[in-house]
Amino acid sequence: MMLCDWKDFSTDADTYTLEDFEATIGDEFEAMMFKTNEEIPSYIWTTNHVVIVKKYEKLLTDISFEKIPRNPICE
Repeated sequence: MMLCDWKDFSTDADTYTLEDFEATIGDEFEAMMFKTNEEIPSYIWTTNHVVIVKKYEKLLTDISFEKIPRNPICE
C-alpha cells in the first residue's frame, strides 16, 4: 500500500514520527510503501533519496535505514 501522508510506526525500541524520521535522514518525506499485513514500511521516499527500511528481529524488533540517491548525477 502506497501512502503519500506520513503514518507513525513503531519497533520494540522506538516510535518513528515524521519529525523524528526527517531529522534522522536529513531530508523531507514524500511517500511510504507498506507491504501487505506489515506495520513497518518497506520503502520511504524523500526529496532526494529512496530509503530502504530493513527490519530484523532477535529478542526485539528493530530496523535500520539505507539511503539510496533518487537521481544520481553521472558525469
